[in-house]
Amino acid sequence: MKNIGIISLGCPKNSVDSEKMLALLKEKGYNIVNDEKKADVIIINTCAFIEDAKKESIEYIIQMGELKKKRLKYLIATGCLSERYNKELIKELPELDAVIGTGDFTQIVDVIEEVKKGKKVLKYGHPDLLNDEGIPRILTTPPYYAYLKIAEGCSNACSFCIIPKLRGKYKSRKMENIIEEAQELARKGVKELIIIAQDTTKYGIDLYKKLMLPQLLRELSKIEELKWIRLLYAYPDSVTDELIEEIKNNEKIVKYIDIPLQHSSESVLKRMNRGTTRRKIEEVISKLRSIPGMVMRTTFMVGFPGETEEEFEDLKNFIKEKRFERVGVFTYSREEGTKSYYMKPQIRKKVKLKRQEELMEIQKQISYEFNMSKIGTKLEVLIEGFEDGVYYGRSYMDAPEIDGLVYVRSDKKLFPGDFVTVTVVDAFEYDLVGEY
Repeated sequence: MKNIGIISLGCPKNSVDSEKMLALLKEKGYNIVNDEKKADVIIINTCAFIEDAKKESIEYIIQMGELKKKRLKYLIATGCLSERYNKELIKELPELDAVIGTGDFTQIVDVIEEVKKGKKVLKYGHPDLLNDEGIPRILTTPPYYAYLKIAEGCSNACSFCIIPKLRGKYKSRKMENIIEEAQELARKGVKELIIIAQDTTKYGIDLYKKLMLPQLLRELSKIEELKWIRLLYAYPDSVTDELIEEIKNNEKIVKYIDIPLQHSSESVLKRMNRGTTRRKIEEVISKLRSIPGMVMRTTFMVGFPGETEEEFEDLKNFIKEKRFERVGVFTYSREEGTKSYYMKPQIRKKVKLKRQEELMEIQKQISYEFNMSKIGTKLEVLIEGFEDGVYYGRSYMDAPEIDGLVYVRSDKKLFPGDFVTVTVVDAFEYDLVGEY
């Protein structure tokens, strides 16, 4: 029983944990397989951020449970769902042999050994552990890009969010450890490094008693093999002038930022306990816009408890006015254990979905107009594959798996990981077409 498969759900932060589990297992002689039908053991690294994520995680557990009737020997759940619903999972889903919370995934090898002895294993309740330093990773991304987790947990206490209970308080990694890991990734061929944490802009506040993200970015940019450094999950209240200057002047940092705003209405922001104000958000946007070629991705939430028509109109007008290049709109998910769970009135699902649709229609037009403005310009594209007679890849404006693609027509032979400069010749709502 040496074949192991991992199904990693949820965010890139979860993917990094999965990559570390894979490395620990491979070190002990386990064989990693991509086909669940060939696996003896399957690990599902779950998500539990919102209702849809919980449902997806449970559906995968049930689906893989069906395989236990055939070849599969053991089924293990790790991650956020396991941390949140530990005892319920092991009781309600008998197909599970082990349930491991967010702070215990480094014990995966021991857990499998216990399971082989016929024991049911339950480990949870240690989300504040940060004990995975020095564990190598087996990349599940293509070899030319990788995620780099610079901190774990969150201390922001947004009223709608369960993450602090699942991942513990904010814990920055030591800068020297991060740089060492980045150097190792670069040696393996990584050209694009994507910086992640629950809140990247708070990096260093706990360890060094000040915001250290600008300094960290400066150090990472000294790694010769890296070409692009991309910044995700930057909270507006910690986007400092120093950080903006670093993004502006550092050639390796792509002029792209993911900055989750959630809402524009002062009253909604207050109920969300976002720790920021409309004025602060406007200031940050204005300063970021001073960076030539800056592309901003953000997320908004509709249907937060008590959201009035006026507050929704405020958000609608804000999106029209600010014209973000990339926007995701989510409906509020009522989560037990959060402050907003008890807030009234809760908005009906039908209303939430209607508001989401309205905003996405507005954004679709903004995105189309932005893409149309790129026709005739030149863009550097990271090639990722070939399909239906054309290559496809991403420009600096596109984070993997969440943003659009650039389709590239070329008579030349191109390979995944190549950087080419294309002329944009056509545009759609979310994708571009270029020639090389």
